[in-house]
Amino acid sequence: MRTTVLFCAAMLAASPAALAKEKPPHAKATIEARSGSAVKGEAHFKVDDGGVEMKIRVTGLTPGPHAVHLHEKGDCSAPDAATAGGHWNPTGAPHGKWGHESKFHHGDIGNLVANAQGEAELEFETTLWTIGGDPGTNVVGKSVVIHEKVDDFTTQPTGAAGARIGCGVIR
Repeated sequence: MRTTVLFCAAMLAASPAALAKEKPPHAKATIEARSGSAVKGEAHFKVDDGGVEMKIRVTGLTPGPHAVHLHEKGDCSAPDAATAGGHWNPTGAPHGKWGHESKFHHGDIGNLVANAQGEAELEFETTLWTIGGDPGTNVVGKSVVIHEKVDDFTTQPTGAAGARIGCGVIR
């Protein structure tokens, strides 16, 4: 009994900073409208089983598929999100479809599909990303960009995804 009491007292005495260090790294992007759209949402990133899990929830889309990419710069300040730069591509690979034998950018996530109310969710997990790790794998400081069209996975270097209608910086 005494050991349990001492353990609990030690846990209560731990500083909030020490407890925060025990939490797995996480990051978030608040997605805001660009290019005259009504898009808004959030993307959450957390370390999970040695990789990074991303969950996106977006509203204000037209029904149907929309490309989602991570872009190289954490800057969504331009009205058309052009300040986010190109797709995040630390390996110099061609644009492609994630998880297939073809090569792909680390920012080539794929497509999310909006329902009739313009809402969409997407979950994605990879061991090629980190949160706060090596610059070639770290998602923090990049941007999540939602496009007006579907990613065709072949057109270089963008997948013919069209205008950037939503953008959020990963922090």
